[in-house]
Amino acid sequence: MVKKIPLRQCTGCMERKAKNELIRIVRTPENDIALDFSGKMNGRGAYICKNSDCLSLAVKKKRLENAFGVSIPEELFERLKKELTSGE
Repeated sequence: MVKKIPLRQCTGCMERKAKNELIRIVRTPENDIALDFSGKMNGRGAYICKNSDCLSLAVKKKRLENAFGVSIPEELFERLKKELTSGE
């Protein structure tokens, strides 16, 4: 039997892709925002492609803020961008 691959939508480019092709950004129960490379952290998740362009687009259009229900400070965006480029 073939296992079904879960699909998730990138909050940047809005394309649906296989879950393992995307990086999860999570809002933890303590309201911290972090990149979740394992995909198993507790909290509310949103997915993004593995490039900084999608992250920039998601922040510019406030899609991450809408997904998490909190405003995201600029320094947090810069930290996420740095983590994303170092994780590639």
